[in-house]
Formats: sequence, C-alpha cells, structure tokens
Amino acid sequence: MTMLTAAVIAFCLLLLVLAFLAPRLSRYFQRAGERPMELGQRGASEAPGKLGKWLQKPFSTSRKAIGKSGAKGREGRAKSPF
Repeated sequence: MTMLTAAVIAFCLLLLVLAFLAPRLSRYFQRAGERPMELGQRGASEAPGKLGKWLQKPFSTSRKAIGKSGAKGREGRAKSPF
C-alpha cells in the first residue's frame, strides 16, 4: 500500500510541474493517471456491502489528488506573469 501511495505522490508532483510548463499537454497525462485509478475503484466497489466502499476509498482519494494537482499547476501558470 505504501508503494502505491509513493507512486501517486510522485505522479502528482510530476503532473504539477508538467501542468505549469505545458498546460494543454498536462490534460492528457492527467487523464492517463486517472484511468488506472478508475479501474481500481470500479473493481473494488464490486465487493459486497461496506467492504466495497472501504476498498474503493484509496482509489477515489488518489483520483482527486491527481485532478487537483493538475488543476493547481494550470492555475499557477495562468497567474504567472509570463
């Protein structure tokens, strides 16, 4: 689990920098990062009852983090003077 967390954090940082440097290009990478999380979330949600909700939580949180890091990078680029 910690390896997945480290990978998501590293991807978010990479996406943040990419979104600042190349905002249009970063959207493709953001979608490419969210896609595996969607598949994991969908697969985990098929577990019965509360277990399904608990298992999909890390994937949904990771998707939110990836989306926010891309958005913040593009927002920072829009606010920069150059």
